[in-house]
Amino acid sequence: MRREHLPSSAYNTPFMTTNAGAPVWNDNNSLTVGPRGPVLLEDYHLIEKFAHFTRERIPERIVHARGASAKGFFEVTHDISHLTCADFLRAPGVQTPVIVRFSTVIHERGSPETLRDPRGFAVKFYTREGNFDLVGNNFPVFFTRDAIKFPDVIHAFKPNPKSHIQEYWRILDFCSYLPESLSTFSWFFDDVGIPTDYRHMEGFGVQTYTLVDKTGKCLYVKFHWKPTCGVKCLTDEEAVQVGGTNHSHATKDLYDSIAAGNFPEWKLYIQTIDPAHEDQLDFDPLDVTKWWPEDIFPLQPVGRLVLNKNIDNFFTENEMLAFNPGLVVPGIYYTNDKMLQTRIFAYGDTQRHRLGPNYLMLPVNAPKCPHRNNHYDGFMNFMHRDEEVDYFPSRYDNVRHAERYPIPSDICVGKREKCVIEKENNFKQPGDRYRSWAPDRQERYISRWVNALSDPRITYEIRSIWISYLTQVSSLFFKWWQPLQSN
Repeated sequence: MRREHLPSSAYNTPFMTTNAGAPVWNDNNSLTVGPRGPVLLEDYHLIEKFAHFTRERIPERIVHARGASAKGFFEVTHDISHLTCADFLRAPGVQTPVIVRFSTVIHERGSPETLRDPRGFAVKFYTREGNFDLVGNNFPVFFTRDAIKFPDVIHAFKPNPKSHIQEYWRILDFCSYLPESLSTFSWFFDDVGIPTDYRHMEGFGVQTYTLVDKTGKCLYVKFHWKPTCGVKCLTDEEAVQVGGTNHSHATKDLYDSIAAGNFPEWKLYIQTIDPAHEDQLDFDPLDVTKWWPEDIFPLQPVGRLVLNKNIDNFFTENEMLAFNPGLVVPGIYYTNDKMLQTRIFAYGDTQRHRLGPNYLMLPVNAPKCPHRNNHYDGFMNFMHRDEEVDYFPSRYDNVRHAERYPIPSDICVGKREKCVIEKENNFKQPGDRYRSWAPDRQERYISRWVNALSDPRITYEIRSIWISYLTQVSSLFFKWWQPLQSN
């Protein structure tokens, strides 16, 4: 078929458009109320972009396809009832059943678990007030601060659509437009980029949530999982050896450890910020490309996570296990974190596409507490119901509203606009992290950058941009500027 007879495609216009052909004048920033949010659902291009992105693959997950799960419990060890009215955090000693899924982010379901890649760390709490899904990674930050660029980040890291080969020129080309990605690269190219296994891996909630106490007082919060057995990583050489021997080494290690009674355990810590004080910071605490310095916002212990039971069936409790950051419980709420705001929509939309509109009926996803709604019928609805009233309210049915619980009540004021978070400050944190390492760790980090920037398709322009960025991160990078530029 002649090119001019093809359906509308990238060949037809020099600028971005919607699927309907309308011009897109800003594909970098979500439409928000004021410069920070919340994000508006009327951002048609944002919703269209995510709705299409979450339907690109079936039935395998687009991201986090390669994963392993285990079951256990979370136990409160420290009283934080003065910070939140969440029932499952009400007192020390309270236990809540959980299921946890670990994963790699980019690669396919059958890929080796030794590839350099962020790892997912997702916990589903089956609380008495419904499910709370704490969906995070083993890095505390992400490559971009605005969710509208999330599909592009994943596309850049995924294999070339023409050759199906993952190539650094694609990654560094795209991220050269995102200096904020340096924060995540300071973890990605660090030793922690290849964990030894899932048991020896940290977890971070990444997103900023809100803790709400019974009076309605709010604090920003970040969640952190620290393994009791310590953090261990593979060198690049060890990863090649381990991956060449067993491409499922981390899944096997998790399964065998639990089967042997060597139950993996993590401590849960939180960091909190009073929203009234956020303007005093030199970064935006809701910016997902920033971590909160622990010397300013110390870790506060909360509880422990113990995985003491292997899953019964890989398909039903791993492949059909579905997480959604929108699933919160009273006492925990969202913030105007731009990434979180869009993930609340995108994750549920993904699961409804991948597993069907009734994915929350599946045993692994269903709440363990009593629940009720009027969501009837649809594909794969297997719940037996014999009610005659499927609407609310009704004088023939005594169901009522639940008791009111507090949520953040801050006033949203601002004009509709697409804009960048003001306090970008892209270079300080990755620089501080780099300077905190021992010289040998710095050398390994630099060597991985050199290897990536030596991709034969990396242009002089792209290489110069990255060297400029890295020199702003730390003047120590200057020593390899000239040798790399001459290659």
